[in-house]
Amino acid sequence: MIVFISRILNFRTAALLAVTLLAACSGAGTESTSTITDAAKFIEEAEKRYSDVVIKEGRASWVQSNFITHDTEALAAAAKEESIKTIKELAEQARQFDGQNLAPDVARKLKLLKLALALPAPGDPKEREELTKISVAMESAYGAGKYCPDGDKGKCLSLGDLEKILASSRNPEELKKAWLGWHQVSRSYRKDYARFVELVNKGSKEMGFKDYGAMWRSNYDMEPDAFAAEMERLWLQVKPLYDSLHTYVRAKLRQKYGDAVPAAGPIPAHLLGNMWSQQWGNIYELVKPPTGDPGFDLTKILQSRKTDARQMVKYGEGFFTSLGFEALPQTFWERSLFTKPADRDVVCHASAWDLDNQKDVRIKMCININEEDFSTIHHELGHNYYQMAYAPQSPLYQNSANDGFHEAIGDTIALSVTPEYLKQLGFINSVPDEKADLGLLMRLALDKVAFLPFGYLVDQWRWKVFSGEVSAADYNKAWWELREKYQGISAPEARSESDFDAGAKYHVAGNVAYARYFLAHILQFQFHRSLCREAGYKGALNRCSIYGNKQVGEKLKAMLEMGQSKPWPEALKAMTGEDKMDATAIIDYFAPLKKWLDEQNAAMSGK
Repeated sequence: MIVFISRILNFRTAALLAVTLLAACSGAGTESTSTITDAAKFIEEAEKRYSDVVIKEGRASWVQSNFITHDTEALAAAAKEESIKTIKELAEQARQFDGQNLAPDVARKLKLLKLALALPAPGDPKEREELTKISVAMESAYGAGKYCPDGDKGKCLSLGDLEKILASSRNPEELKKAWLGWHQVSRSYRKDYARFVELVNKGSKEMGFKDYGAMWRSNYDMEPDAFAAEMERLWLQVKPLYDSLHTYVRAKLRQKYGDAVPAAGPIPAHLLGNMWSQQWGNIYELVKPPTGDPGFDLTKILQSRKTDARQMVKYGEGFFTSLGFEALPQTFWERSLFTKPADRDVVCHASAWDLDNQKDVRIKMCININEEDFSTIHHELGHNYYQMAYAPQSPLYQNSANDGFHEAIGDTIALSVTPEYLKQLGFINSVPDEKADLGLLMRLALDKVAFLPFGYLVDQWRWKVFSGEVSAADYNKAWWELREKYQGISAPEARSESDFDAGAKYHVAGNVAYARYFLAHILQFQFHRSLCREAGYKGALNRCSIYGNKQVGEKLKAMLEMGQSKPWPEALKAMTGEDKMDATAIIDYFAPLKKWLDEQNAAMSGK
């Protein structure tokens, strides 16, 4: 999932612009004559320009994602180029205040301004134009990608069609064909991606960063190398839980598919129910515990109630309003995209948008009536409610404490979608006994725990690419080395450097940093544990629902309203009392399942 956060307001006056540009161009005596007042004045005016161009870019991007044509690509590229040019100019001007003793608020905004450039293009106008065109073209190629097994004259399958095959088929050859079909789409922009890397690295270095990956890692209120170490620390905390799940799932898949699944080593990627093997919930029926059936199937319940896409979103809104948040604005319902149009290509990847930094929030997704999208809707609305909460902040603070926070909020709410909550909605008549929790925990672990190594490795790969540790000649080799190391996953058949399997993931083609999703999967359980404690809940963590608790809602809202005005450890402490990300909450949540998995693995291995 991806969030597009537009922030910003008006153009500065022409006179002030001319003076600022003249000062930047002359470079003479800037540091010696700049004062604290100059810095405050600069950032005030810079925020206005910044807001204006990003809102303009967001609107063009919304149209391009909803109407994929040559013309909308050109319009989106032009808007993105203008945004890049303006923000790069402002970020370069901000460097005139480096090393000065400024007010903390001004110093923080100057730092955020320098990090605000999502696509750091080189200063050369031709290279900047080239980068924006490559960027838009790769995203469009992904969105319009299709697999035509019988050639152009036969029926072509979209990503959505292929995902349904991966989710439902149990024929290994059909699964392999669907997996390979989608992964040939990204070959077309492998060379473009290599050029993209050259250009963003050049732009990042012009901004004073070692490379584009180092720029990304500088967004976390710590040094880039320290952030990389923090990611590794969190991964090592959760690795034993993942290893237990992986070992069990591999054994059950071997029972189903025989020697196609090795007794030890990596699991073939096409057998896990998901195009990227990042979530395994679709194979629940193959690996479910023999006992612990929850006694209900949320997908079937939703479909039997003839729930439509709009009602799915209404359920998500209802959870937030039960906590004391306001209802979504009418424009949300008028302007969002809930279903895939029959007459055109759109980017179906679920995303949340804020088009004016105030109330024009929207989601864009092609909703399927199933349990997965029920949860995804809560996730996307979490972005929208976060955006509305920090809207009163100044433009550079209209963001989450760190990008992992933005991704975690909606999923924190989704953890409260418990049997107790479903009973309150009238979906089930009674709450299953706690003995049924094993099945629910397994189902959730197949999505949440299974995701963790993938959430970590996507940016591991890009950091290595941006730093030059991985060359363009070894893109695929490095990708699969990381997937085997962290996920324990192997390709369905031998891959080569004519393939570009990393690019078959939207976030690579669309240039969206991925570490946020790993952090979100850690933070959502830390948030959930804290909010359950606030509610006075004493039972098993997986049984806690904060639905309807307005006291908890107030604590959550207070953190959301901070935006990015303070370093993220302060925001984390405001809600949890802790200033360090901690994976023990996810371990606590799944403790009953971990115990059971270890017992099963020992029994199946004959120990």
